Amino acid sequence: MNTQDGKQGNPAHSLFETFLRANHCEEVLGSFQALCGQLALEHKGQLQFYHKLKSCLNYWSAKALWGKLDKKAGHTDYDQGKACANTKCLVIGAGPCGLRTAIELAFLGARVVLVEKRDSFSRNNVLHLWPFTIHDLRALGAKKFYGRFCTGALDHISIRQLQLILLKVALLLGVEIHVNVQFKGLIPPAAKGSGRGRAPAGLTDVVSVCLSPGFRRKEMRGKLAIGITTNFINRHSRAEVEVAEISGVARIYNQQFFQNLYNKTGIDLENIVYYKDDTHYFVMTAKKQSLLKKGVIVQDKADIESLLSAENVNQEALLSYAKEAANFSTNYQLPDLEFALNHRNRPDVDMFDFTCMNRSENAALVRECHGARLLIGLVGDCLVEPFWPLGTGVARGFLAAFDAAWMVKRWAAGTSPLDLLAERESIYQQLSQTSPDNTNKNISQYSIDPTTRYRNINLQAIKPNQVTPPGHAEILPCRGSLGRVSQELLSWCQTHTAGYRGVMVTDFTHSWKSGLALCALIHRFRPNLLDFNSLDQHSPIKNNQMALDIAEQELGIPPVLSSTEMAAGAEPNQLGLITYLSQFYEAFKTSAGEDPPGQGWISGGISSQPCICSPSAMVWIVRVGRTGGRQVRLWSWLLSSSLCRGLSGLKWTVGIMELVFPILI
Repeated sequence: MNTQDGKQGNPAHSLFETFLRANHCEEVLGSFQALCGQLALEHKGQLQFYHKLKSCLNYWSAKALWGKLDKKAGHTDYDQGKACANTKCLVIGAGPCGLRTAIELAFLGARVVLVEKRDSFSRNNVLHLWPFTIHDLRALGAKKFYGRFCTGALDHISIRQLQLILLKVALLLGVEIHVNVQFKGLIPPAAKGSGRGRAPAGLTDVVSVCLSPGFRRKEMRGKLAIGITTNFINRHSRAEVEVAEISGVARIYNQQFFQNLYNKTGIDLENIVYYKDDTHYFVMTAKKQSLLKKGVIVQDKADIESLLSAENVNQEALLSYAKEAANFSTNYQLPDLEFALNHRNRPDVDMFDFTCMNRSENAALVRECHGARLLIGLVGDCLVEPFWPLGTGVARGFLAAFDAAWMVKRWAAGTSPLDLLAERESIYQQLSQTSPDNTNKNISQYSIDPTTRYRNINLQAIKPNQVTPPGHAEILPCRGSLGRVSQELLSWCQTHTAGYRGVMVTDFTHSWKSGLALCALIHRFRPNLLDFNSLDQHSPIKNNQMALDIAEQELGIPPVLSSTEMAAGAEPNQLGLITYLSQFYEAFKTSAGEDPPGQGWISGGISSQPCICSPSAMVWIVRVGRTGGRQVRLWSWLLSSSLCRGLSGLKWTVGIMELVFPILI
């Protein structure tokens, strides 16, 4: 057999086939590294790497994949990979949306680094795919990596398999992937003349820093809804194959089914979905009274966090509940149901709150310090949390990834920050309302250009003069001014919480954990809003949630941190808390009769003056973890001499942004 026609006579061909079939994250990365070593290719250099790899692997099996990727790369939006050739991007998180964003940035020609908290993909849950996502993934060669992808009428895929497909595409396109690495935060560049020496280019030791604040979350509450997801082992037997899937059964459309389920098992559901992929996946919305009667929830509680807390859930009863619902809904045709295991090596069953869905108020912001500008954008669940039963997550996530890539292209072309952010927010307004019915029908024409996807979109719905902080744009406080501001704000908080039981404000972390300090601050100025004496210092989440709700509903101060994050009092939340408490001063300053602490440290917007530096640095935050792991620092990678011109003519001296990464998800 000709070695160019197969893998047997050529080690590189064999390694490439191993890479295509790899079914675990570590296996993908290992086989790809071995392939690069065999071909003596250095996995750097942006999209040029893809072209070098393609020239080394020209046998029939590889050519089929190259044909698809070449067609994709040839789209006019990418300008032959030159649209963002001088742009450097960091993508945080190797979830489907993070990887999809990285792929688009790579097609644009940017140098892309992606950091991921874990070294394995373990999410079994199955995602519903809209028609455009199926078409998009096929165009990336999904069938080549996963032969069962959307065969026949199938319109879903497990998160794990989707991640593997996108990981392989990203690697082929030159994206640098670092696993076991967590993003910790941003250190602003030093001022000109600060004396900072030359920083080493590359990865070195880590410094733990606070996660920079800037994005506010909007909470949407609805009628109480408790979701349960569960995965069972799929042995792919004939009996399992013959069991029909349930694309979505809701009580309102099939009351008899749910009544029979309740009569036979005592299980009371609002809806249920069943998909098959690597596992048998079920997602259902259960009624609280049913969970109480079946002993899943031990005790009824007023707040949802306490209701679903680990100590209030009988895990064995939850497993039994999920298994019984799965058996009944499939007419007991799935033989020997056995729970699949999650990343903690436990039965893959989870119960959580569907009642509260969060979305970011804004999709992007620009940070500036000492003349250096950094574009930061959100994609994935931290932009808009999905409602799982409706299957909106990955579809809207991909749309947001395309929108983010479009913004990067506009940024690289020199669009002013105000114009850029205004356009991004105009597009973001469309996202939560999208469905297969109200997006453009010609899915083959979809691209990163939003006009190809959204019907009748107005890219100027938000005007540049509406782009003001907090949220859209802000000037990052430099270290010296931040120290002064924080001390003045701390002193103000101490003055107005003095004398309250259990309150001793000494910092912006631990002093606020119990929630009493925040409640005291509210009570000092608006005593009619809460009864301070009734608060229990041993209920920190409840206290913080009460304060956050009152602040939002009565004072118009949206939360920057969740009640859980407030109760944790972790160091990375310090700047977020400073930002949050600054708004309390603004709300109460007429009562206090004082000047704002550190007045002027946050600008009312970004100057519309032409940028003195090239827009070559940005960060995409997909999901931020705060747990430990291998810690590395990337010095001076994001800001090169082109970004720092006007500050210094030297490539790695002043105006350097230090990005710190230990691990993500």
